Amino acid sequence: MAEAARDYAVKAIEPVAVGSDVQARIFTLAPGETIPWHFHNAVSDWYLVLEGVLSVETRAPRDARLVTVGGSYRIPAKTAHQIANRSESDARFLLVQGVGAYDFVKVGGAPRQPRGDQQRRVASPGC
Repeated sequence: MAEAARDYAVKAIEPVAVGSDVQARIFTLAPGETIPWHFHNAVSDWYLVLEGVLSVETRAPRDARLVTVGGSYRIPAKTAHQIANRSESDARFLLVQGVGAYDFVKVGGAPRQPRGDQQRRVASPGC
């Protein structure tokens, strides 16, 4: 799966496995870092939080969640989403993407800032 050019910067991206139609990478987002609004035509994203708290927002369907350590969130293909670290410490997550051709289609428009009462917390399993 080819890496698409991106116009954002994050603290770290570590490839775990990269194939022709699936990839797994560990991302580290420093406080305040954001992966801007975008979507993928063919691949779904699976976010599995390893450290910290991850803010996940989607459009159509509109959703805003805080995913904590041990929690996961799936975003289907063609769903616009934004990923951010709004906390005061690093957020690390495993991102598994597939199955299909990878692309990164940026979505225009300024992201909205969700209010605390608009975000649902996804707790770790067993909590």
